Amino acid sequence: MIRAAGVAEVTDADFGTEVIGADLPVLVEFTADWCPPCRQMGPVLTDLAAEEEGRLKVVQLDVDTNPATTNAYKVLSMPTFMVFRDGEPVKSMVGARPKRRLREELSDVL
Repeated sequence: MIRAAGVAEVTDADFGTEVIGADLPVLVEFTADWCPPCRQMGPVLTDLAAEEEGRLKVVQLDVDTNPATTNAYKVLSMPTFMVFRDGEPVKSMVGARPKRRLREELSDVL
């Protein structure tokens, strides 16, 4: 998986610890190497992770190598973004978007 700089990769094995058990809200990008819009989101996620450090955790999960989590959250399209707060998904968004729009969509869950 092509990982965005400053954005951690999570797996089926550590999703519970890194996302469900996180103290901060977590933005998860469900992504894949073969997905051009996912690659387009890399710089956006890098910027967002840096700008929201201490307020929002940003991670990526490769759907091809982590089918259990992908199936558990019924992810069918990439990129899918889900925000988890207190261990629960509180928002879901599908498709690439500019940073400004992503920030606006996150404002009600941060």
